This record gives sequence, structure tokens and C-alpha cells, in this order.
Amino acid sequence: MIKLAISGCQGRMGQRITALALMDRAFKISALLESKNRPGVPLLSFNIPVNFEDAALKGTDVLIEFTTPEATIAHLKSCQKYGVNMVIGTTGLTQSQIGLIKKASAKIAVVFSSNMSVGVNLVFGLIRQAAQVTGKDYLISLSETHHVHKKDAPSGTAKTMAQIAQVYSKNKVHDIASIREGEVVGDHTISFESPVDLISIHHHAKTRDIFAEGSLVAAKFLSKKKKGLFDMQDVLGLK
Repeated sequence: MIKLAISGCQGRMGQRITALALMDRAFKISALLESKNRPGVPLLSFNIPVNFEDAALKGTDVLIEFTTPEATIAHLKSCQKYGVNMVIGTTGLTQSQIGLIKKASAKIAVVFSSNMSVGVNLVFGLIRQAAQVTGKDYLISLSETHHVHKKDAPSGTAKTMAQIAQVYSKNKVHDIASIREGEVVGDHTISFESPVDLISIHHHAKTRDIFAEGSLVAAKFLSKKKKGLFDMQDVLGLK
């Protein structure tokens, strides 16, 4: 059984990950973490104690992290201290912070991905194939829409899509349009346009459960790893 810790347990993602993990016999929730600065945090969540100190990670196998860049890096240090593997779905990280994650992977195993969805990771593969074929003959543009609560723009997923397209087409992405409205979970569209046609690849997330479920798949993958840096392409065997 995998001893699982969940950071940001009172956030939207944290609550869904907790709920789904409780229904999966592969997991035992060993710790729920939350920031002491978050107002109105209960003592119990799903009848499990909520912790404010990273010492609660001791004895845990895997921590799932969907929080802020600052909290993620703080927990990264604690995971190295206690030998806990990490699934990191936090977006908005700087290159310096990403460098710290890469360095930590020499000691612990980390799955770091801008999007934990199985569907989105299939889309990444489609983008790679489209970019290779269209090359520099097509104009590439991106649009993404998320809920009004999302702080970073463009989204981490959009940045990954753009990076894949640019690497495999040897062409620059013309534009990334970011929209924040309502309670949209996540819509992403990449288009390849020439004078004679338009190719669009689109992904629509219906619920946050696609990210929560993907993070649990990643946690199972990490339970068999000692160290190294991986992404969802590795987890799903898509490379």
C-alpha cells in the first residue's frame, strides 16, 4: 500500500485528489498538508487530521503537490530531507525553481508535468507529430481558457504545447491567447495554418478529476522509483 501525502488539501485539486485516493485501495493517506496562512482551515478533512508542519511527511512514500511555486519548493526541500517522492503539478514555476526540482531528482523520484491529464498528454503527442509534418510552412497559434481563479497566464499546459510545437517544427509560435472567465476547468487549442488549410487540435477538460486521477497514476508510478526526473509521458509510456 502506498502511503500518500497531499499538499494544499483544502484547495479544489487537493480535495478531489483526497476523495479519489480514499476510493483507491492502492493508497493510504498518511498526511494532509495545508498552509497555516489559509483562513478557515478545519482540524479534520475527510476525517483525517490536517497538518501545517512538513514533519508530517516523515514515513510517507509520495507527496502530490498542486499548490504555489513557493510552497512547492519548500515542500521539495522537506521531501529530500524525509526521502519522499513527489508528484508536482504546480504551474507558474520559474526556471530557477525548475532547476531546483531537477537537482532534487538526483536524491528522490519526481514526476513533474504541466498537466497530469491522460488526454492532454495524448494531445502533446499529436502536436509533436503535426509539428514535424507541417514544419515552417504553417503559422502556429495557441489559445487557452481557464477559470478566473487561475493566477498564471499563459497556462503551464499552453507553454508546454508551444514548446513542443517549436522544437519539432523549428518554427516560432505566433501567438498564445489567454482567457480567464467563469469556472472553466481548462480549454486548450493549437492551430497550424497555411494559405490553403487550417489544422486544429483541441482539448476540453470537463472536470478537475482528470488531473486528480492522473496525479494518482503518477504516484503509483513513483512508488516503484528511487530517484530521477519523469513527466507524464514517462508515466503513460508515450515516449
